[in-house]
Amino acid sequence: HVQLVESGGGLVQPGGSLRLSCAASGDRLDYYPIGWFRQAPGKEREGISCISHDDSTRYADSVKGRFTISRDNSKNTVYLQMNNLKPEDTAVYYCAIHYFTCSDLRRPVDIRTPDIKYWGQGIQVTVSS
Repeated sequence: HVQLVESGGGLVQPGGSLRLSCAASGDRLDYYPIGWFRQAPGKEREGISCISHDDSTRYADSVKGRFTISRDNSKNTVYLQMNNLKPEDTAVYYCAIHYFTCSDLRRPVDIRTPDIKYWGQGIQVTVSS
């Protein structure tokens, strides 16, 4: 049984930082591309970052230059460092294991997409003064 657990979310002021963690049990994250997604109330789920098998990374335009994805294979964990947070970053954040390749970050994603092997349960990030 594979489980993804996100942690590190919470409330932060605009301009602040958070680091999200995605820890896996039951499978090795370094076998797969791992993505971070988010969903704000009333909006579609969107992909914001992904790290591939070869550790190449990609980012949505909305977070490029502010967010950094990385992995620690010894801890079977993927991270999302989020800097200079803005109120529009407020959302539930999810990590996910892809089967083969990263999602197209220019398009919203359906939770039922066959591209995703497992979803985490999600964690709230709120950016507010």
